[in-house]
Amino acid sequence: MSILTTVVGSYPTPQWLFNNTSRGALRDAIMVVLKTQELAGIDVVADGELNRFDPSHPETNGMIDYFISRMSGIRTKFSVTDIKEFRADTQLSYRTDPAGIVFDSVGEGLLNLQREYDFTKALTTSKIKFTCTGPHMLTKVLTDRHYKKRDELCMAIARVLRAQLEMIDAEIIQIDEANISGHPEDREWALPALNEVLAGIKGVRGVHICFGNYGGQSVQKGFWKDLMPFLNGMHANHYILEFARRGYDELEQFKDLDPKIGLGLSVIDIKDTQIESPELIARRIDHAVKLLGAERIPYVHPDCGFWMLQRSVADGKMKALVAGRNLYEGRS
Repeated sequence: MSILTTVVGSYPTPQWLFNNTSRGALRDAIMVVLKTQELAGIDVVADGELNRFDPSHPETNGMIDYFISRMSGIRTKFSVTDIKEFRADTQLSYRTDPAGIVFDSVGEGLLNLQREYDFTKALTTSKIKFTCTGPHMLTKVLTDRHYKKRDELCMAIARVLRAQLEMIDAEIIQIDEANISGHPEDREWALPALNEVLAGIKGVRGVHICFGNYGGQSVQKGFWKDLMPFLNGMHANHYILEFARRGYDELEQFKDLDPKIGLGLSVIDIKDTQIESPELIARRIDHAVKLLGAERIPYVHPDCGFWMLQRSVADGKMKALVAGRNLYEGRS
């Protein structure tokens, strides 16, 4: 079985979007991102998350604020008291302000993920991965004054996301969770909500977990072994996990991963501007396959999104990813 190449989601924002956020300019930008991936040979492409581009929130590239600002029951203007309350949460010291204040039942509001997907689908004939920030991460960046229990807020967000994703027929839908890596103790309330979202996905169910890419910085600390009960309890088809930056010593722990769940292997370090050689990528794949078995690794990909790199570096890394996979599999 061939290993497929894919991306995690984001791509460096083309410069013209900073000065022109019209629908036409966005369409041109997404077409460039899709065509760049196709020319590199990527098997499953994504829109670069440009549908969520917002120059006002460069640190998270729209991953948080795009969702929060559109849901009902959440306000995004804060008092000094709101900010002080949020900063008292030591788990979120990398943010200075909350993404929103929950004041009523959370609803879909103006969120329309299907429109985002349909806009992209019309621009490519390749297999598409659609990405969506997960309910755990969204819950953690909110100040809750309505539910008063994190499990209830998280499930409310999950139900909104599930209803949205049920309408999308992408080959892969990937849920992004970049906070749970440092907080395995949240499993009891995060896992049911994530499974609620996954239950609404028609295609391949992927979950991306990394240790943070906030302005190009890792913001979580922990070990994959501590997340194994969480990973084994999720109704995912495969994971998209970070290894290249951290190293591959922890791969041994994934012998304990439920054999029904595939392990997407990251072989590209997105926090380093050095472009990996195909030989290095092939060696990384070979090491993982010998340790875990070829059937366990359906995809290879970068650690995380490319958004904070120069486009030339991101493009070079995608070409190297494909060349390394091809070298490993003996393709010409």
